Amino acid sequence: MANGILRDLFDHMEWADARVWDVALKTPEAQGDETLKWLMLHLHGVQKAFLDAWTSQSFAFRNDYSDTTLEAELASVRDYYPRGRQFMKSLGDAQLSALLVLPWSQWIEQAIGRTPGPITLGETIVQVLTHSGHHRAQANARLRTLGAAPPLIDYIGWLWLERPAPAWPEAVAS
Repeated sequence: MANGILRDLFDHMEWADARVWDVALKTPEAQGDETLKWLMLHLHGVQKAFLDAWTSQSFAFRNDYSDTTLEAELASVRDYYPRGRQFMKSLGDAQLSALLVLPWSQWIEQAIGRTPGPITLGETIVQVLTHSGHHRAQANARLRTLGAAPPLIDYIGWLWLERPAPAWPEAVAS
């Protein structure tokens, strides 16, 4: 049951991400905007870092995206979703309630000044969903500032539209 709603929210996350990426890549003013680029690539970087932690992959996280573009990162962003969906399908309630120690716990301890409390795999999935929504909303606000019409990204909007599949943009020629 819990995994059903998490998979549903994961599907919404991809749909909403694809909509923001589509507008960002079609908005000339967005192409060189470092704030928008950081928001969108940080969002994806966190998604990937958690998936790597969940699947016991080596931890690699970057927070400097000055050497890349949204266009250059689109394939990586799109590749995340099939891998994440496959992982989500493999989970049962027992796995969701299992405790998880994140590879970056030592940095969290430094940031909060104490050993982090216990967390479950399911709780970290909720973290990815909410963190992504937070930064997606910031990206939409930035798009509005840059003169673009930010897309509808609300979960309820996705439901009203009857859970459409994501429409990822194609690579845009520079």
